[in-house]
Amino acid sequence: MKTVEISGIEKEKVKDFNQRASHPLQSWEWGEFRKLQGHKVVRTGKEKDGQLKEIYQITFHSIPLLPQTVGYLPKSSLLDNEIVEKLRQIGKENKAIFIKIEPNIEMQSGKETELQKLGLIKGKPLFTKFTSVIDLTRPEEEIFSSFKQKTRYNIRLAEKHGIKIQEDNSNEAFENYLNLLFETTSRQGFYAHNKEYHRKQWQILKPAGISHLLTATYQGITLASFLLFSFNGVLYYPYGASTREHKELMAPTLLMWEAIKFGKKLGCKSFDLWGDLEPNPAPNHPYFGFHRFKDGFSPKLLEFMGSYDLVINPTLYQIYKIIDNIRWRILRLRAKLT
Repeated sequence: MKTVEISGIEKEKVKDFNQRASHPLQSWEWGEFRKLQGHKVVRTGKEKDGQLKEIYQITFHSIPLLPQTVGYLPKSSLLDNEIVEKLRQIGKENKAIFIKIEPNIEMQSGKETELQKLGLIKGKPLFTKFTSVIDLTRPEEEIFSSFKQKTRYNIRLAEKHGIKIQEDNSNEAFENYLNLLFETTSRQGFYAHNKEYHRKQWQILKPAGISHLLTATYQGITLASFLLFSFNGVLYYPYGASTREHKELMAPTLLMWEAIKFGKKLGCKSFDLWGDLEPNPAPNHPYFGFHRFKDGFSPKLLEFMGSYDLVINPTLYQIYKIIDNIRWRILRLRAKLT
């Protein structure tokens, strides 16, 4: 196979590109969304006999007041020496200090050593190392019976109170979801992208059939909304939002159960809950509440390879790490104060 750069792809070939993408963050549409944000997107890969076999989509992010950039390759296929050298070349062409690489590969014995032999070093993660996955190939009854008793009880409670679940991809429903999302992140003190980020994402991913919005309403009031991705036979749960109003009705729990059934109707084989904590997390962890909610549905916990940096400018890399740590502390503090 030979390494190639991919550009100017015809619309009819986007499907072929996406079939080789290992995750929604590697999809053609995700790259187009990132372009709308002003980031440069470079796509490379391997082909054999004129047919794409592997793809790698990198985004380059400008650093304020500096000519340098930082590259990001999320949820990619596993790399080899040929691809790493191609990435190094692309990084230099785009004045990257480093490229952060987070393979969509489960942890395997010896794989970390292989990556380090390729010149990659362990880096600070952007995407969680763990995720929880629900097997959707089982019958609904078997899936439901696997839930923890409290989760099953809360689902029945929400059903008893007439919580209405539906897919609603209207612009009005999306704006309601955004308001709920920012209410949720403000309440919990977490950092969130601004509304324009989410609108641009919706603008690109919804027409492609990747994004879906599920809502839970009660007496005309939206109590919870989930924004889901469906991609290559997998349903994903990247965003969820809820209000404190009528929280005793357990709308998010019923919404998750209906999302599972929604995934089965789409023909998805699994439901990736988009990140989780490590085994036996501490109850005082900031994300423990999210973990406990997901854990009620008895998913399987998967561990991925983690985050690695392909360093291109070692001196600037050390300076960048110090500044980035300060930046994230400020963002977290700002989120708690808003």
